[in-house]
Amino acid sequence: MDYVIPAPPVVALPVDGDARQFPVRRVFCVGRNYAAHAREMGHDPDREPPFFFTKPADALVPGGGTIPYPPATEDLHHEVELVVALGQGGANIPEAQALDHVFGYAVGIDLTRRDLQAEAKQLRRPWDMAKAFDRSAPVSALSPAAQIGHPEHRLIRLEVNGKVRQESTLDHHIWSVAETIAYLSGLVELAPGDLIFMGTPEGVAAVGRGDRLEASIEGVGELQVTIA
Repeated sequence: MDYVIPAPPVVALPVDGDARQFPVRRVFCVGRNYAAHAREMGHDPDREPPFFFTKPADALVPGGGTIPYPPATEDLHHEVELVVALGQGGANIPEAQALDHVFGYAVGIDLTRRDLQAEAKQLRRPWDMAKAFDRSAPVSALSPAAQIGHPEHRLIRLEVNGKVRQESTLDHHIWSVAETIAYLSGLVELAPGDLIFMGTPEGVAAVGRGDRLEASIEGVGELQVTIA
């Protein structure tokens, strides 16, 4: 097929133990999926229905590395998260079958321009420019579920310059991976290649130029990012 402009490249993540890569279609993010994080952001942590925002696939930074401090902010925050990669799609997926749709897992960092988000909230505007900017989603290589299973009680941690900022376990998700997939598939038809960022634990804070971030999820992966 011919196009009037060059077609954009396919965004893809490396896969542990496989020379092939995982092509990314869409990126969904669950908001406030840890009770302690909801409290630190000034919200009620009761189990309300999950809500979602999105990032463009080309906001991903596969494998991490050095990324520039983004423009238009003086308050850039880190949010370490479990990332779920779907190998199968569908609509209205039953919770009992949801994990069958998972290809694998990774560790990701949802970078957030917190000052822009606070302004958007105050003005009741969308969060897009606070969450969906260039290089706002570093992600590690994927670990296939066929090899590591489905992590439920693993330690999730983020260090900045060698000091722990965020630390929790995956079982503190308000909505589990299976529940999230089932609920989201009732809103949109999911597809192979979709990613879901599962929300961050407490301890989010600002990072600056020169800071080194080290994110990890036990048994899933590690991710290093330096803010240039």
